[in-house]
Amino acid sequence: MKITDRILGVIALGIAAFFIWRATLIEEPFISDPVGPRVFPIIICVLVGLTGLGLILKPDPEPQWPALATLLEIGAGTAVFVAYAELLPLLGFVIATVFAAGYLAWRLGATLPKAALAGLAISLGIFVVFHLALGLNLARGPLGF
Repeated sequence: MKITDRILGVIALGIAAFFIWRATLIEEPFISDPVGPRVFPIIICVLVGLTGLGLILKPDPEPQWPALATLLEIGAGTAVFVAYAELLPLLGFVIATVFAAGYLAWRLGATLPKAALAGLAISLGIFVVFHLALGLNLARGPLGF
């Protein structure tokens, strides 16, 4: 049975149809280019819809789903990214990135001390490159960096 790809294909078609409808509601500005603001989203949605149609018409064999422990690990990683996005404005880039990168390094197999060191190195390295070298603004935390 090839149900997984077909379910995903139906979902992709539904999303594509919804966003094409939403793209048709975009108001044209008084002065705009000849193509207008609707065309690009519609092109992307047509590609998504064609991909969904391809999944429905020619599905792959059923995948081997990971064990429950692996799915929970993926869920925990996703939760870390969500928490990172929520805490970034509160803690600032450096502090939030230390915790997120450290956790992910630990889950990828590093020991706790090495994961903490990796989180610190990743956070400071990105801060130096993007903020100090390139001059990009990163979220400032309670300590001002």
